[in-house]
Amino acid sequence: MLTYLHTIAFTHRKFDLTKIGMLHIELNDQAERLKKVKSALDLDEFLFLSTCNRVEISFICKKQVDSIFFSKLLKALYPNLSETELIHYVSNLEHYHNRVAIQHALAVASSIDSMIIGEREIITQVRNAYEHCSANGLTGDSMRILMKHVIETAKKVYTQTSIATKPVSVVSLAYQQLKKLNIALDARIILIGAGATNTTMSHFLKKHGYKNFVVFNRTLAKAELLAEALKGTGLALSEIHNYTGGFDVIITCTGADHHLISLDIYEQLLQGETSKKTIIDIAIPQDLDPQIGAKYKLTHVSVEFLQQISNQNLKERSKEIDHVQRILTAASEAFELRIKERQVEIAMKAVPKQVKDIKTAALNDVFKDEIENMDAASRAILEKVIGYMEKKYISGPMKLAKEILLKND
Repeated sequence: MLTYLHTIAFTHRKFDLTKIGMLHIELNDQAERLKKVKSALDLDEFLFLSTCNRVEISFICKKQVDSIFFSKLLKALYPNLSETELIHYVSNLEHYHNRVAIQHALAVASSIDSMIIGEREIITQVRNAYEHCSANGLTGDSMRILMKHVIETAKKVYTQTSIATKPVSVVSLAYQQLKKLNIALDARIILIGAGATNTTMSHFLKKHGYKNFVVFNRTLAKAELLAEALKGTGLALSEIHNYTGGFDVIITCTGADHHLISLDIYEQLLQGETSKKTIIDIAIPQDLDPQIGAKYKLTHVSVEFLQQISNQNLKERSKEIDHVQRILTAASEAFELRIKERQVEIAMKAVPKQVKDIKTAALNDVFKDEIENMDAASRAILEKVIGYMEKKYISGPMKLAKEILLKND
């Protein structure tokens, strides 16, 4: 069946993230929409994967698959797409078929096809996508075997190579810098901005034992929401001029187009303290006014500094790609053998029933009279012998067929 496997991918290589985002389908809506498309296009199996920088649709179909088919599929899945948008998506999608589709699936789960090489989260996303589609009856035996092999291979990649060992995300690197500075767990931490980056960073800090948080944000409700999760205090950004609680660490990430933390604001936040402070500024452009660093003692971790480390770590990860590729090549070859073995199993599925039918006929018809005249002990021995032979006649041909397959390979 995997001869008819197709994957169409919409990734960062051909589309900006906004266009990819338009193809995302909420988890609660997937089952109904995917089932309709599977039925309408007469697909044998269907798998939908969506992450922040890719959407992939894998399916098994015996019909001719071409640009016309892709248009029908996308139109059925996304009925609100305009004709112009539909043409754009069909013209730029990546199409993988048969063996190449299998190799692509291995590469995706092993992260070497990701925007950020070594991004371990992808293996979880692939597994969850399969489990969700499987639970909704969209996949079958072929996808089950493929995804089992894909997940096993990805685990091997992450344990046998260093592809994911050096962090490249700004949040991970920023936290590493805090660890190097030996910031006390009771440090007073001010978060400026309650967006995705600061939210992730703060949860990271809370998980590792930090507990003293104040959150400032333009929208008070967002500040309070994040502060509630951190058991801290949420304040409107406009109140920062009046804050008197002091601080040890500022973590700032806003969308401001100017230096949000001016010299005056910094001096207000200091409250006359003279100890060396730590500022982690993940904003672009940076939120911290450069004058502050010239006047006061502080450790300033900028996004530019973190990006340099990230780039170096990416280079280190890239060195592992050859090692990963060797694992994937071996996995691809092993999978082809696995599929052939499965084909043998399917082809010989009738053997156990045939053996049981022969056994039943022998006991109940052919040798019925002879068996009825046997004493209980002899009959018990006969049943043991027949039972033993039955098992061997079921397992023997299967084992022999697989051995022939391996020998021919």
